[in-house]
Amino acid sequence: MKPTILRDRATTPDGEPLTLHERDGEFTIRVGGVELMSSRQHHSEERLAELACGGLRSRSRATVLIGGLGMGFTLRAALGHVGPDAVIVVVELMPAVIRWNQSSDFGLGADALADRRVELIAGDVADVIRRSRGRFDAVILDVDNGAQGLSLAANDRLYTVAGLTAAKAALRPGGCLAVWSAGDDPAFAERLRRAGFGVTVERARAHAGGGGWTTLFLGRVG
Repeated sequence: MKPTILRDRATTPDGEPLTLHERDGEFTIRVGGVELMSSRQHHSEERLAELACGGLRSRSRATVLIGGLGMGFTLRAALGHVGPDAVIVVVELMPAVIRWNQSSDFGLGADALADRRVELIAGDVADVIRRSRGRFDAVILDVDNGAQGLSLAANDRLYTVAGLTAAKAALRPGGCLAVWSAGDDPAFAERLRRAGFGVTVERARAHAGGGGWTTLFLGRVG
């Protein structure tokens, strides 16, 4: 078995180590030693984008917000479900994650970022949501391992009723808020309902061949 190699490291705004690891061509990103994502398991992220962007391929100038660049899998999948005149705004807080994706050394999301439909913002997705009333057809949040701050403690505000109400205000009629979670969270589903969303919950495998189950929360605006 080949060893795991530390390819790069940075520090989050909370002071936690953010590290990129590689083993035999597979990459993982960890925060404080906890695995946040892996290039081996991305089926559920792709499914999240598919559900959030369903029906947008035929919509003129559909606009999608993705919170969290990750390794580019959610973005790449979303691009496949929107039309040629769509706009996908990707917001990533960690400069190191942007750098890793843009680097040809790692083969992560550089191709998706180069798509002319993509607008990349280095910043906090909560700030973009707050100033974007009625702008988006879909908002996809994949910045933590669930409905609580992991990559950044301040992300907790995204998952409160107030944060979810702000996300609802950023959506157009018929829009969808999609949130990735490593596990089920009935309390979060209830907060979505309190914020005024119609809620559905779907389970998805971490990768297409099997693996553990993840939970996808979908809040729709009537």
